[in-house]
Amino acid sequence: MSPGSYHESVSALVPEPGVSPRGFAEACAALGDDLGWMLGAVFRSYRDAAKTVMGELPGGPRGYQVLRFAAQESSATQLAIAQQLGIDRTVMTYLLDDLVRAGLVERRADPADRRARHVVATADGRTRLVQLDERLRLAEQAVLAPLSAEETTAFRGMLRRLAFQVDDYTPAVACTEAEALEAADATARAPRRGRRAQS
Repeated sequence: MSPGSYHESVSALVPEPGVSPRGFAEACAALGDDLGWMLGAVFRSYRDAAKTVMGELPGGPRGYQVLRFAAQESSATQLAIAQQLGIDRTVMTYLLDDLVRAGLVERRADPADRRARHVVATADGRTRLVQLDERLRLAEQAVLAPLSAEETTAFRGMLRRLAFQVDDYTPAVACTEAEALEAADATARAPRRGRRAQS
């Protein structure tokens, strides 16, 4: 993708300053200060811009987050990354398989625990991450364009503080609870199926 086409594709995802999408004013009037709607609107804008940036990266934005973990000096295990990002363990395995096939990361056995696998970025993976970081920075600038530099800094700071305070109920916890409920439900149904088979 050429620089010109990339910038055009990212800019097209965000309305020009002072220009609202069709129906946006009506939504603002109807929803007012609804936190869920505001968070959702900003998230969708960021998600669409991030997808454009990621291009054919395996896993898209999720693959990017895994790659960032893998590029840290202190590598993390596959399980630790899945828990931090709230990714189902089975899905994480498939995602890592794709990243490994793309030559961006590799699994390394933990000398202290052969059952654990550390995820480490390859040289190609680190080069790709530098490129993605720059493209994502430009996309974020487009999404946050309505804010001044001072407002952007303050917004990021407040959002970071909120993100670090939601650990009591993370997506990973939600997934674990959902799995536990499904298992309990399956256990509750099993005897009934057995009784019907005996009758």
